[in-house]
Parts: sequence; C-alpha cells; structure tokens
Amino acid sequence: MDGKRNEDLTQSFSDKSRGLPQTFHSTEQSVFSSECVRVDTSNQLDTAGDCKQFDTHCDDQMHVQSGKHTCKVCTKTFTCSNHLKSHMLIHSRERPSSCKVCNKKFTRSSTLKSHMRIHTGERPFSCKVCNKKFKWSSSLKSHMLIHTVEHPFSCKVCSKKFRQSSNLKSHMLIHTGESPFICNICNKMFTASSHLKRHVIIHNGERPFSCKVCNKKFTQSSNLKSHMLIHTGESPFCCKLCNKKFTQLYGLKSHMVSHTGERPFSCKVCHEKFTQSSSLKRHMLIHKG
Repeated sequence: MDGKRNEDLTQSFSDKSRGLPQTFHSTEQSVFSSECVRVDTSNQLDTAGDCKQFDTHCDDQMHVQSGKHTCKVCTKTFTCSNHLKSHMLIHSRERPSSCKVCNKKFTRSSTLKSHMRIHTGERPFSCKVCNKKFKWSSSLKSHMLIHTVEHPFSCKVCSKKFRQSSNLKSHMLIHTGESPFICNICNKMFTASSHLKRHVIIHNGERPFSCKVCNKKFTQSSNLKSHMLIHTGESPFCCKLCNKKFTQLYGLKSHMVSHTGERPFSCKVCHEKFTQSSSLKRHMLIHKG
C-alpha cells in the first residue's frame, strides 16, 4: 500500500514538473545561457553593432575553459565571448574604427569615442573640488592629487617627492644630466618636451598668448599672467624687510639689493659695480664715448 502511494506521488510530481521552466545542470550551458548579462561593457563595446562586428573574427584562436573565454595568444580570460573577440584585435593589429576628422584608426569604438573629444573639446569629467573639467578620467585622476597632500612618487637619489610619476621621470633627468629633447633649429637641448615647445616659439616668432585688456601678445603664458598684474593693480611680491610690494618678481629681486648692498652688475672695462643692470647700461655709454 505504501509502495503504491509512493509511486503515485512520484508520478504526480513528474507530471507537475513538466510545467516548470527547464534548468541547466551543465556548467557550460549555464555560462552560455547567461552570456553578456552581468558584464559591464561600457569600456569595451558601445553598441550591439559592435558585438556583431567581431562575430567571425579570430574564432580559431579562441576557446572556452572552465566557463571562461580564453585568448590562446596571451591566455587572458574574459566572461563574454564578444570581449575576447574585441581583445583579439590587439594581436591582429586590426583597427576597424576610424576617426572621420583626422583618419586616425583604433581597435575599439570606445577608444575612438574618447579620441573624438580632442576634436569636439568635450570635457565630461569634472573635479568636485574646483570644478575644473577634463577630457579623460585619467586626467581627472591625476589632477585630484593637487588637492591632496599625497606625494607617492619619491626620487631615490635626493628623496624629493612628487604627485605624479611623470613629474618624477622628468626630475630624474636632473641627476642623469640627460637632455633628450633637441631643437631642430639651434640644437639646444632640454630635459623636458614642454621646455622645448616653449623654446621653439622664439624661432617662429609666434605669440599665442594675448592680453584681453590691451591685446598685447606674449610667447609664454607665464609672461601673460605677470603682465595681467599691471591691469589688476595687484602686487603679490612683498619685501619682508620694508613691506614694499611689487607686481613682478624681478622687481622684488632688484629691490632687495638696496637692503643687502650687493652690486652684482660689473663693468668689464673699468670693473665698476652697480646694483641695477639699468645703471650698468647707462654707465657703459661713458666708454662708448
């Protein structure tokens, strides 16, 4: 009797189970059934069209191992097959995404999208502290170090610390004496590319920095910044001895000589010394007759 009852219950359960959704008992089936569901593809593929773009690319170099999609070239693994197909472009050097402005090509559409900000000027990443905006998240990340006291990069020679690794790299040239950036016109050498760029302006006569008040132009942004103090009336450089203020740093330096008695400017003819270079120039007229 009990045996008959158990048999009926088993049959009843079996009949009801036919109406339930089917589940996968195979690990491999489960992976494929949920493929691309839980993966954030925002930094890889932008649209469904991107996924279709790589459907037939490098299939012979991909395989699935333990529920993961593995690259046979570098053994890097991915949870989504389309991510692996996108990754394979690195090895094949194929660049299917092209910029319509400058024709530069990229392996990923997301990289092209980031590149387009150079042409559009878009700055979607904003600093929450000073509201300064940036084209790329990496630039914002580097900028945020300005607002912190953290200096994680340290020079092994003099122990000076820097916020960014690029600054440390440039600093190291001081110790090595290396000047890898050379002017093609006069062969002058520089430790930093930014220094070379500022120097080249001397040769081409370009003055890209213009005063909005008087339209006077300058070769360097720092010169324009100093010039603007004339219009604002600001005098940020103050003598610690007499509290006299100056708009320019060189004005303060020249003034300090009056306190020290130093005469750094010497006549090469009669060796008379002066506190100011302008005084030396006037003196030289005596010798020119």
